[in-house]
Amino acid sequence: MSEQTRRLVLELYAEVDREVAAAGPVCVASGRCCRFKEYGHVLYLSGLEAEVLLHSAPAYEQPVTPEFCPFQKGNLCTAREPRPLGCRVYYCDPNYQETGNRITEKYLHRLKELAQQEGLAWQYAPLHYFLNHPEEATPLARRASEE
Repeated sequence: MSEQTRRLVLELYAEVDREVAAAGPVCVASGRCCRFKEYGHVLYLSGLEAEVLLHSAPAYEQPVTPEFCPFQKGNLCTAREPRPLGCRVYYCDPNYQETGNRITEKYLHRLKELAQQEGLAWQYAPLHYFLNHPEEATPLARRASEE
């Protein structure tokens, strides 16, 4: 991935963070967001996001299961800066769910547009897939025009 594309993804994340902060969801740092199986959810991300995450995240043990995020230590995230859209938007706050869904859809659309503008193939898969197959997290190697 080019540094410019990585910068564009991080700039998009900064916009997401501002919009989420403005919505004011409550976080009690329970860590439920990262314990996928226990709380019945799956973290999906695009190949674009996986590339950004893998570029800057700390080392993790493989294989990664779909049960929890390997970047959670205690109830905190060790990959906070490069964390994907789903992590940035997800909050347990019941008063925020509709707003969170709207923000997710808005920025997922923007990520798809960015991939298209950059000529990159769009991939979307669970976190554990990309972490177990980091070579798949580089849609850069597979230009959309080659598909």
